[in-house]
Amino acid sequence: MIRMVVLVLDGLDKSAAVLEAWEEAGVSGITILESTGMGRMRSRMAVRDDTPLMPSLAWLLQHQEEQHRTIFTLVESDEMVDRLIEVTQTITGDLNAPNRGILFVLPVLQAVGLAHPPASSGAAELSAAE
Repeated sequence: MIRMVVLVLDGLDKSAAVLEAWEEAGVSGITILESTGMGRMRSRMAVRDDTPLMPSLAWLLQHQEEQHRTIFTLVESDEMVDRLIEVTQTITGDLNAPNRGILFVLPVLQAVGLAHPPASSGAAELSAAE
């Protein structure tokens, strides 16, 4: 079964190292998104005096001060999941500690457009359907 490994990384300083570690672990397709947690957004809005009464999504995105990276990939084995958790925590430290991030794994019940790499890598690569 294919699994999706998702890491929401607190802060930007470790994202390049995590990406490199995941690639070295054998992952061939990684997606990176900029993200911000709602709790931090609310706390910033509560203390700012220039926050509109009804802020638009565009305003919120333009005024992001604290950013995260949400990094995800698809893998084919529990061993690869364990390897990604291990290399991630080598960089971030214990993810159970505050303000490090969160990593979770989801089963992928159906996927369209996947090209399977060699079985030895344990990773499922996303590619454009041909």
